Amino acid sequence: MKWLAKINLGVVIERLGTFKSALFLITVIGLCLFTGYRVGNYYHHFQVTSLEQQKLRLEQLYQQQEDNIARIHTLEVELTVEQLANIKAQELLKEAAEQKFEVKKQLAFYEKIMAPEKEAAGLFVENVNIVASKIPNQYHFQVTLVQQQLKRRYSKGYIELNFEGQEGDKTVKLKLAQVAKMDKKDLKFSFQYFQIINGDFTLPADFVPESITVSAILTKSRWQKYAKKDKTVLWQVNQ
Repeated sequence: MKWLAKINLGVVIERLGTFKSALFLITVIGLCLFTGYRVGNYYHHFQVTSLEQQKLRLEQLYQQQEDNIARIHTLEVELTVEQLANIKAQELLKEAAEQKFEVKKQLAFYEKIMAPEKEAAGLFVENVNIVASKIPNQYHFQVTLVQQQLKRRYSKGYIELNFEGQEGDKTVKLKLAQVAKMDKKDLKFSFQYFQIINGDFTLPADFVPESITVSAILTKSRWQKYAKKDKTVLWQVNQ
């Protein structure tokens, strides 16, 4: 910038004259203004272009975010559907297993009747089922008797039910006749393969049952000997 300090405007004006000096000055000023305008216009264009690019990039990022959110929602729905399908499949498997168990149980029951050679021979109590009623302390019992004999005759006799439990601090035994309006005739059986005997009974309010003993008693006759088969089960009520 030392050359600019060496310029003497007075000498320049004297040599060029007033008009040429003014024209030269205007030209320099115009050149400076034009150069400044072009430079400013260039930077303005650069800034506008950069801003447009940033705006486009921002819109792309927003779109990617929306796409990712939509994808997440889709995956959440798919996961929920798969979880529901898995729960449904587990329920179906559980139901199928229960049905299979019930079929096997029924098959074993009829196998005992139709193929007695696979089991110990004789009359026995197959099942004791207690069902609660809507009336407090009132229940329904169902006793299933089965006969296993290669040469079957009619088994005849009757059953007895005894309930054992706690009444206060004492152990008490109750006979069916004490808690039900049933006589010996209602408890008789006569069958060749199997028979179900059922009835209703009402237990005392302060009696807490613990077990049931069912006795199948074969009465002595010309065709059969006296026999008594007992089965004791824990108290379990089915709804």
